[in-house]
Amino acid sequence: MEYVLIFITAVFVNNIVLSQFLGICPFLGVSKKVETASGMGAAVAFVLIIATIVTYLLQKYVLDACGLGYLQTIVFILVIAALVQMVEIILKKVSPALYQALGVFLPLITTNCCILGVAILVANGTYNAQGLEPNLLTGVVFAFSTALGFALALIVFAGIREQLSLVKLPEGMQGMPIALVTAGLLAMAFMGFSGVDKGLARLFGL
Repeated sequence: MEYVLIFITAVFVNNIVLSQFLGICPFLGVSKKVETASGMGAAVAFVLIIATIVTYLLQKYVLDACGLGYLQTIVFILVIAALVQMVEIILKKVSPALYQALGVFLPLITTNCCILGVAILVANGTYNAQGLEPNLLTGVVFAFSTALGFALALIVFAGIREQLSLVKLPEGMQGMPIALVTAGLLAMAFMGFSGVDKGLARLFGL
């Protein structure tokens, strides 16, 4: 049940984009079409989960063991950059259309604060583990849930923007203005999940 609470908290209550405002660049830039948003969500999920595992092991068995904790940010960025390059190569071979659709935003995963932020939270054990001892397993569950929350927000937002493209809007609200208003309303909608995790924790005595 503790892992379910981590999942609910990361996806709905503390959504990485709509509640913590991390990963805003791809959220706004790659959300015009659901297909492109789905591809970006999958790419971010893959990089996030693998990066979490690799950076956690590096932190525990290399940086902490050798007293090199001050190199955490630099090492994590290098690891994420290498993983993004791998995703680029795979996408270019497997799905050239999606590779072209993602465009410049695929390399931007390298500097996506969502991925770096989650990697640092898991490595430092400062994420909400619902009373569980922070370890690699809970970290991976948290990373997977966060990636799913990011993809969910991105796809829902893209679906709304697709519908908005069919509506006649005032000239001053077209493009980014209406997108920002929509993102704000979506964030307010997700605020309705606040307290759900605490309520379930009390219900199950956690």
